[in-house]
Parts: sequence; structure tokens; C-alpha cells
Amino acid sequence: MAREQAALMPNYRRQPVLFTRGQGASLYTAEGRRYVDCMAGISMINVGHCHPDVVEAICSQAERLINVSNLYYTEPMLELAEWIRDHSMGGRVFFCNSGAEASEAALKLARKHGGPRRPEVIALEHGFHGRTYGALTLTGQPDKQAAFVPLVPDIHHVGRDDLEALEDAVGPRTCAIFVEVVQGESGVYPVSKEMLTLARELADRHGALLVVDEIQTGLSRTGPLFAYQDVGIEPDVMCLAKSLGGGVPIGAITARPGIDATFVPGDHGSTFAGSPLACAAGLASCHVLADPALQAAVRAKGERLLAGLTRLVDDGLAVEARGRGLMCGIDLPEPRAAEATAAMLEAGYLINNTSAHTLRFLPPLVVDDEDLAGLLVGLRSVLAA
Repeated sequence: MAREQAALMPNYRRQPVLFTRGQGASLYTAEGRRYVDCMAGISMINVGHCHPDVVEAICSQAERLINVSNLYYTEPMLELAEWIRDHSMGGRVFFCNSGAEASEAALKLARKHGGPRRPEVIALEHGFHGRTYGALTLTGQPDKQAAFVPLVPDIHHVGRDDLEALEDAVGPRTCAIFVEVVQGESGVYPVSKEMLTLARELADRHGALLVVDEIQTGLSRTGPLFAYQDVGIEPDVMCLAKSLGGGVPIGAITARPGIDATFVPGDHGSTFAGSPLACAAGLASCHVLADPALQAAVRAKGERLLAGLTRLVDDGLAVEARGRGLMCGIDLPEPRAAEATAAMLEAGYLINNTSAHTLRFLPPLVVDDEDLAGLLVGLRSVLAA
């Protein structure tokens, strides 16, 4: 901690533990103590720590070619782009390095597609799309924005499930509607099917783009490969990152055919994006996460986890439990979420508090039932203390 204070800017509130090794849903300190990871790097390590397929892909690719920029072709970049295209909306892909970069790319694409007479973007309150300027403006959380105003103009927010406000906000000047299927950073709040369906209808009615942010929900986190597939809508543009690289930094947007021709050379780019190393890791990760057996297991485990969290509500230890697949959250009756996170760390479980009242759970998708049961037992003990 002293070394951090002397060497790093104070951007993060790190938990007081240093990890040296990981495997599956387990993390280990130098002394060999095991912790159960129930955060997966904020849904980044869906395949689990050091999945052998991802490790082998990284090592094999690193021996041949790490990066060469986007001035040239590389096979892993093409293979991962084809995989995303073939498993989503059938359109082409732009690679970047993170979720925030994906949001920025989608915002630029939407603005260019809409043209100067359609500058307005509608997003949802309590959403989260990143911390760079465009992404931060899309993020409907004033406490995160206050220190950085003025933000990007013509981006407006409506309530998470306020159908009337959404209908009033979208019009002929709207180029895009940005939504998450489940809002993760504000505490795991699923957006209603009615709201998402209306967003699709309004985008169609007014010629706007529906942009679905799957940065946290994507790649089987909620059960299906992409969360929008459970809702019965299809986006015009989708943002991906986090678990796409199996732990290696990568982001992407994909757009449906026709929309995917909006960018031309010079419109947008990134030096490191689509590197052979990141794309090789990403392809290996995607092959693991697309397994129907894994997706069925995610649904079953998620139902058991949510049922266990709901029992905490029934027993008065929490006031609400929410979730989809292995993406769950609970609200506590008192502002002691940070205290509970620290106590669970002491007990050997990594969880996360998104606010003073809210705990979030995002375990690697390979977590086993024994560890989930242990999480629930430990959580009950901490909350009852």
C-alpha cells in the first residue's frame, strides 16, 4: 500500500490483498491463501483465471507475432471479427481496446450516421458506458460526471423504465438510443423488456440507431451469448469488451449490415486495436463461452444464486435481490455494503459494493456449486453479525 501511494495516482480504492496466481474461480496470495473470486475482474474473466485454452493461445501467438498495427492484415484479427459477425447481427466489426473505447466508437458512428441534423443521443439514467468524455456523458450518473463538466452536448437521459419519457425524448433529431439490457455498475438492475422493446420500436420509427451495450452482459454472463437475445430485440450496433479477451484488453463494436459501412478510412482508429495477441486470446475465450453446456450451467447456477440471495431478503438481511444468470445484486437495509465487502474478503470471498447499500456478484462462469454455496453461507454470516 505504501508503494502504491508513492507510485500510482489515487484513482482506485483497492482491497488490501495482493494476488500472485489464479485458476478458474480461485485466486491465491504469495502465502498460498485461496480466495473465491465472485467478481471475475468485473465480468472480465468469464472463462475463469488462466483458462488453459486462452493461455495456450496467448503463448502460441506471442511466439509468432504480438502486434504490427492496423496498417497490415493479420489472421487472428480476421478470425475474431468473423466469429463476432457470425454469432451476432451479421455485420462487420471495429476493434478497440476497452469498453469505454467501444462506447466512444459507437457514439461517433451514430453521430456520423445521423448527420448534422440528427445530433441527439438518448441514454438511460443510472447506466454506465465508460469514463472517457463521450462515454462519461452517456453514463447517466451525475455523481461521476460532476467534476468533469462541461460534457459532450446533445446527450440526454431518461429514467430506466420510464416508457413515457423515452417516447417523448426520441424524435427526428435523434441519431441513437443507448441501452444496457442489465445495468451493472449501478447495482445490477435489469431493464424491463417493455422499455427495450419500445427503444427498438422508436429507433425504427424515427430512423435512429439502437445501440446495445453488452460490455458487462455479453458472452454468456446472463445465460445466452448476448443478453439482448433473451429479450427478443436486435440492436443496430453492439458494444463488447471485458470478457471478450479472456483477461487481455480488447473491445469491439459490431453493426448490422448497411450500418457497418458508416466509417471510412480516417474516421476512427486505434494503434493497438485488433492486435494478433489480443484477438488470439479473444477467439479462444469466445469458443469457450459459446458452449451451450456452459450457457445452460450459467442459467442453472444463476437461478440457485438468486434464490439464495432472495432467502436473505426473506429473512430480513437484505431488502431486494436482483439478477440474470451469474450477474446478481442485493440491497442492504443499512449503508454497510463496504463493511460487508471487507468482511467477505476476510472470509476469503471477493465481492463488490456498487454503493453504500448495494452488493454485486459476478463470479467467473466456471465457478462451481460448492463455491457458490460457500458464498451464500459466508454472506449470511456477515450480514447477520
